[in-house]
Amino acid sequence: MSIPNHNERRDAALAAKKAMLEKFKNKPAIDPAIAAERAEAAKARDDRRAEAEARRKQRIEEEKLQRQLEAEAKAKAEAEAAKRAAVEAEAKRLADIEAAEQLAAEQKARRDLKYAARKARQGK
Repeated sequence: MSIPNHNERRDAALAAKKAMLEKFKNKPAIDPAIAAERAEAAKARDDRRAEAEARRKQRIEEEKLQRQLEAEAKAKAEAEAAKRAAVEAEAKRLADIEAAEQLAAEQKARRDLKYAARKARQGK
């Protein structure tokens, strides 16, 4: 590897300066037809993006509505299930009360028969 001498460094610096100047030179004007075509393509691209965004927003709204309807249906079903459970619990409570009353009446009837039999034995 050799160390660059003064002339090589100077040539490299001049080449770099030329490249920088070329970068800042005025560029030729764009053909109006090409500019119009590019603008039209950009507008079409923007329109497609806007349509896609509108479809996406509509889909999101539909999904929100669907989730809301499902939640309402679930809440309604849960309320109906709770109502049914309450009715069934009340019916079971009433049946238990009736069964307890019937058992008490049967026990009283047995007890009365037992007392009547004992009175009959003692009375003879």
